[in-house]
Formats: sequence, C-alpha cells, structure tokens
Amino acid sequence: MDKKDLRIVFMGTPDFAVESLRQLVENGYQVAGVITMPDKPAGRGHKIQFSPVKEYALSQNLPLLQPEKLKSEDFLNALREWNADLQIVVAFRMLPEVVWNMPRLGTFNLHASLLPQYRGAAPINWAIINGDTETGTTTFFLTHEIDTGKVILQERIAITEDDNAGTIHDRLMVMGAQMVTKTVDCILDGTVTATAQSTMAEGLILKPAPKIFKDTCRIDWNQPARNIHNLVRGLSPYPAAWSELQACDGSLYPVKVFRTGCLSETTGGAAIGTIRCDGKRYIDVACADEWLRIETLQLAGRKRLNADELLRGFSLDGFCFTQK
Repeated sequence: MDKKDLRIVFMGTPDFAVESLRQLVENGYQVAGVITMPDKPAGRGHKIQFSPVKEYALSQNLPLLQPEKLKSEDFLNALREWNADLQIVVAFRMLPEVVWNMPRLGTFNLHASLLPQYRGAAPINWAIINGDTETGTTTFFLTHEIDTGKVILQERIAITEDDNAGTIHDRLMVMGAQMVTKTVDCILDGTVTATAQSTMAEGLILKPAPKIFKDTCRIDWNQPARNIHNLVRGLSPYPAAWSELQACDGSLYPVKVFRTGCLSETTGGAAIGTIRCDGKRYIDVACADEWLRIETLQLAGRKRLNADELLRGFSLDGFCFTQK
C-alpha cells in the first residue's frame, strides 16, 4: 500500500503534537481525520480557545472531531466512518480499548521519553528534574496499561547543562515528528519489530513521570543546590518553580524562578533561605549545602526579569526565602 492510500486518524492537542501532524500532511500521507480536545474558555475574558492541533487542522481543511467522551456512541460511530487503517496519538488522552483497537493496523503513540523510563504525563520535566543527561522519544503500540505497549522506534538526545524543559521540548518535538513518519513507513513496508518493554526494563530502576502540580513546583531550600537547580530547569519556562520572599514584617511575596546558576560555594553555615545580594547584580540563596544564584525571576504581578533588572527597582534588604 502506498502512503497516499493509508488512511490515518491523528489524535493530539498541544503544540508538541502539531509538528507531527504537519510532517504527515506536508509529506503526503493521507490524514483522514483529526481528533482533539473540546474547546475551552481561557484567560481573563474566558474567551473560547482552540487547541493548537485544531487550529492547524482547520488551516488544512482536515475533518475534525472534538469528543467530550471517548466512549460515546456518537463519537465511535463518527470515528468508524473515517475507516482508519492506522491511528497516531501524540499528547492526547488515555484511549479506551474500543478506540485504540479499532484500526486494522493498530494505534501507536509518540512519547517524549526513553520508555520504559518516565511513563506518565510529564516525561520531559521529570528527566531534567532528576538530573538525567539524556532523554529521547519513543513510538509504541497502544495497549491496556498506559505507556506500556511494545516499542517500535526510539532515539536519544543529550540533555546539556544549558537545557531546560522548553529547549528539550522543542528538540523532541521536531525529532519526534520525524520519528512518527519513520514509524508509519515501517508499518507500511512491514519492517516493524516491536520490542516488549518488559525486556527493555530488565536491570533498570524505572522512574515515573506523574502530572506536575503546583506543590510539585514549590522550591524546598532545604534541598542541595544542585537539586533545586535541576527543579528550576525542569519547570522552566512553564509552569515554573516558585517560592516566597518574606520581608522583616512577615509579609510574603510570591516569586517564580526561571533560571539559576550553581556556584559550588558552601554557605558557611548561613541559615537556609538566607539571601546574599549586592543590591545591583546578583541574588544568591543559601541551600542545604551551597549558595544558588538566581539569574531570572518574576515577582507576582510584575514582568519576568534578570536579577540585575529586578534589583534596579526592588530592594531585597531584610528579605529571605521561606524554606517551604
């Protein structure tokens, strides 16, 4: 079968998924339909916002479904009418078996980790938070348990000291999109050799990638400086690590931290959360073992600024960071 004859249904929602859909469309694959999340209100005005995948699908005049419930008969009947040979999932929702088992060639997912490591909702964030030096993308066939199906293809990239969740997201988005088309080609020409994750997991201590919540993002200054540095990297630019500045009178000022630098300098016994600042250029914070330099931050209600920019209009005299 030629790729122009293979009927593909694509499922995804955020920007990360758009690049894969674009690669399919621009490389001549037949996208029979697109499924994305329902529209929802966003922002102060609660205006209805389309998902990035929906915006791209509309720009290409692709058939579109936005089901509230993936088991509803109306949705399942509409999906059957598309008569898909293959379904591709990139950053969507957990699918019921009646959906992923529908096409004759199955359903595969693109996951932003080196499975079986980092199964779950936030693999990019957790790989960096845990201080890993490499990550990658994996395509695998869907099965009953989330992120556990047989692996089709996998590729690796390095995580450098300068990387954060944003830079890794963008690199994996492009690499993953290319892997999606490679996976389709392998399925088309019958060269797929899917590998059970249980085999790949032998001898490994598996790390999970659960959803990121607000409390996950709160900085615990009792941790070593390197751990906090990795937390900041792993949550930047979104949703961002955060803490609270405390003034002499006890007033609290929420602050997001986007970039830090490790100084490898012991605190000399300074209390956890103590701020060392020259009032002009730098902001250092005492952690469990060493000072950590805050390079980019944002006070609530203000713009995101570099430390020197903030210090031009905000004095940190008498301030410290709450431990947690």
